[in-house]
Amino acid sequence: MFTIGEFSRLGTISVRMLRHYDAIGLLRPASVDAATGYRFYRASQLAELNRIIALKDLGFTLQQVQAILAEQVSAAELRGMLKLRRAEIFDRIEAETTRLARVEARLLSIEDEARVPVDGVVIKHLAPVRVGELTGTAAGYEPEAITPVIQPLYRELWCLISGASISVTGPAIAYYEDTPAGDGAILVHRG
Repeated sequence: MFTIGEFSRLGTISVRMLRHYDAIGLLRPASVDAATGYRFYRASQLAELNRIIALKDLGFTLQQVQAILAEQVSAAELRGMLKLRRAEIFDRIEAETTRLARVEARLLSIEDEARVPVDGVVIKHLAPVRVGELTGTAAGYEPEAITPVIQPLYRELWCLISGASISVTGPAIAYYEDTPAGDGAILVHRG
């Protein structure tokens, strides 16, 4: 037999909670000394205490725990309930982790906005790069006007790069601008 203090340490639960369980009839001591009122518990009651704690961890109220224990839930059923609860908790953790990542991303975005100057221009220091560029003139911005001009520029630029034994890094870029003459034609730049 264990005193209430010893039993509370074994069951990792407070003496106050054990007294409460006794008061509501959830877990009665094996015996109570009539003269002192001291409560004593048997080692076999640890299994019952573990069931109570496990059911509480599943989210059941003490009244629900009493009803479940009255129906004599087996260890296998309790194990199944705990596994289900564990899966629910893992799902919640995963959902909260995803939500936390979104919050962190939003915070970084807001902090970046705070660092951007009012005029929206951000100056970044980049490592120097060598750029090759060819230019051609197209009759307009439509694909049928640009395609016959830009395709030969791609081929010619690749031949020049290959002949110079230069390794290419980064994406190829094309941009367009009106001709200085303002005649409706555009300059096609391929870099």
